[in-house]
Amino acid sequence: MTAPEVIKAADTLVEAVRTGTACPPVRSLLAEGDVETAYAVQRVNVERGVAAGRRVVGRKIGLTSPAVQAQLGVDQPDFGALFADMAVPEGGRVAAGRLLQPKVEAEVALVLGADLPHRECTVADVLRATGFALPALEIVDSRIAGWDISLVDTVADNASSGLFVLGGTPVPLMGLDLRGVRMTMTRGGEPVSEGTGADCLGGPLNAAVWLASTLAGMGDPLRAGDVVLTGALGPMVVAAPGDRFEARISQLGRVAVEFATEGDRS
Repeated sequence: MTAPEVIKAADTLVEAVRTGTACPPVRSLLAEGDVETAYAVQRVNVERGVAAGRRVVGRKIGLTSPAVQAQLGVDQPDFGALFADMAVPEGGRVAAGRLLQPKVEAEVALVLGADLPHRECTVADVLRATGFALPALEIVDSRIAGWDISLVDTVADNASSGLFVLGGTPVPLMGLDLRGVRMTMTRGGEPVSEGTGADCLGGPLNAAVWLASTLAGMGDPLRAGDVVLTGALGPMVVAAPGDRFEARISQLGRVAVEFATEGDRS
């Protein structure tokens, strides 16, 4: 039986989405620092989504930046689920009002061609299992008002997931140096975020190893076909109606997205 506080926190987050009004932090409903229970909240809402017909297509990794980890007082990343209805076409538009407090970050996405079932996953395992890489934009969002989040809040809130955009040209990993890739993200043509692969937990493959090992240990391993958003390569940037973001990642290419204006909800 699911604990009442887990259900209450899950319901609070769902209500924020339903009403379009961000909620107070849910950490007040859970024991301080109880990350395991926060993941239980996340699982409740993921299972609700699946029961409603949504399809899980992968995972996102968050908190890969040492600076963000220090801010939240943690020493490891977190993860959330990606649903098919969270995918935005490359160069597509996000309807006004679809998200509460969107921010954009550029990432390396891996698409798996094989399962990763081992509790002690290695870089070699990830390399063998990855079908191809893509440049990606993650549009993070928080159901918590003012992004007033602790680790417990963001984990419960599906790792502050929102939407994601994948580039359209798959690149095999053979010969790629994901640690050395360089990223520049622009908003309206002006640079707003820069970074390298090494800024993501020392390299996107390290982040993928952590995720694969963690999920396998939970009995829910990554599977062939899963999309893995490996974590931000540079600082996230607040998105406003009318903004257009484009990220260029060396060796991988470009990916872009637009945000519709308030009068255009298409």
